[in-house]
Amino acid sequence: MNVPFDSGLAFVREPESLRAALAVRAAYLSIADTREPSHYTPEASRRARGIEVWAALKSLGRNGLAEMIERNCRLATRFAEGLSRAGFKILNDVVLNQVMVSFGDAGKTRRVIREIQNDGTCWCGGTEWHGQTAMRISVSCWATTEEDVDASLAAILRIAL
Repeated sequence: MNVPFDSGLAFVREPESLRAALAVRAAYLSIADTREPSHYTPEASRRARGIEVWAALKSLGRNGLAEMIERNCRLATRFAEGLSRAGFKILNDVVLNQVMVSFGDAGKTRRVIREIQNDGTCWCGGTEWHGQTAMRISVSCWATTEEDVDASLAAILRIAL
């Protein structure tokens, strides 16, 4: 959704259960019949992190948000297909926006990750996937295009081959 990682909303069937789990009671806190925001978050002084989620939903709408998510998933598949065609092993089923790829042994995979980060065309991090060293490609930006993926693939393949 292109919001800070700790943003979110919780939808609950029984609001009283949520309030009972999160409400903080102390002699110095006033209790009123009105809605107290601190009774709905685990951190009483935390700013309203749901605002970013609300803003994304308000500006994109349901269809716009769905289109963005679907596009990012398609672009992840484009990454996986390009890497697979070049002979590299895709370690995960690419059903969302994440691709885990191995370039052979752990040393080579780490080298490709380091060099693509230094290259600056895109940023991909390292991870372990089922005990195997992998490059993690996460397509999550609303502005990413097919051209961006193609340029990133070209850079990755130039480095890896």
